[in-house]
Amino acid sequence: MEPGEPREAREPGPGAETAAAPRWEEAKTFYDNLAPKKKPKSPKPQNAVTIAVSSRALFRMDEEQRIYTEQGVEEYVRYQLEHENEPFSPGPAFPFVKALEAVNRRLRELYPDSEDVFDIVLMTNNHAQVGVRLINSINHYDLFIERFCMTGGNSPICYLKAYHTNLYLSADAEKVREAIDEGIAAATIFSPSRDVVVSQSQLRVAFDGDAVLFSDESERIVKAHGLDRFFEHEKAHENKPLAQGPLKGFLEALGRLQKKFYSKGLRLECPIRTYLVTARSAASSGARALKTLRSWGLETDEALFLAGAPKGPLLEKIRPHIFFDDQMFHVAGAQEMGTVAAHVPYGVAQTPRRAAAAKQVPSAQ
Repeated sequence: MEPGEPREAREPGPGAETAAAPRWEEAKTFYDNLAPKKKPKSPKPQNAVTIAVSSRALFRMDEEQRIYTEQGVEEYVRYQLEHENEPFSPGPAFPFVKALEAVNRRLRELYPDSEDVFDIVLMTNNHAQVGVRLINSINHYDLFIERFCMTGGNSPICYLKAYHTNLYLSADAEKVREAIDEGIAAATIFSPSRDVVVSQSQLRVAFDGDAVLFSDESERIVKAHGLDRFFEHEKAHENKPLAQGPLKGFLEALGRLQKKFYSKGLRLECPIRTYLVTARSAASSGARALKTLRSWGLETDEALFLAGAPKGPLLEKIRPHIFFDDQMFHVAGAQEMGTVAAHVPYGVAQTPRRAAAAKQVPSAQ
């Protein structure tokens, strides 16, 4: 050792190597925890339950949409580029997507090699340059969304079937109508009027019956002939299953994933729970709805027959991540009670709205 050499540079004494080992292990554990966790492999689209969401459904983009509407696409893109390191705030579909990912974690624990999980696709007509801000936002919230479809101003609807989409959620009602017309389960999603805490560990999905899970056959009879004739018709056809509605396939997909938990003895701890919330009355028209589901080999965990009563108060108790209905007044009632509601534009109740659809302002999704 040279004179004046600092103490730290001297050769270690006996036992120093042993003492350093625990410190190194502690440091290694610390840095391992800081390292990004390995994300699961994306499933093949044909094997998964694919949920396509628009950017305005997943994130709040009110200011960006205002700029797009008032100042045009060039200012919109410029604004997005200037703010690309600022994550968007969560939008109405955000809690639903987080719940899907919670279910996926449970499925992968039980079935490590299975691709029968939810696969989330961001489906947007945004310009590709806006993609950086979307990616930054997804990473900020630690979402597992690997598939993007950014169509640069063109409608993304033509790509939905190529992605094997089981459900499409958007804030743009016209694009949702396009998807429904293409035979794809779709709904326009709305933010609730107030925030309500929803489950972090169990996905809860509530469905209306007629014109959502079922066809609009019964609603056509009510519209044409009134309630008394409707009750007579339902009694006479109680054992004849209703035709399927636009979201029957999505309920079917949820049921298939539920059975994966049931087969492991986890029916009571299943992280997916489904609800039928219908304006039908149980005694006069409920049996046909339940028998229809049975004929399809499907069920919901709970069935609530409200006989025309408002749905909002019941939904407030259920606290679903999303509620699907074909009637806008039920959607509005759910919103008021803090429920994320989604409008399914299908059936006879939508006819008056078709005429006004062409007047809508285009949107950046």
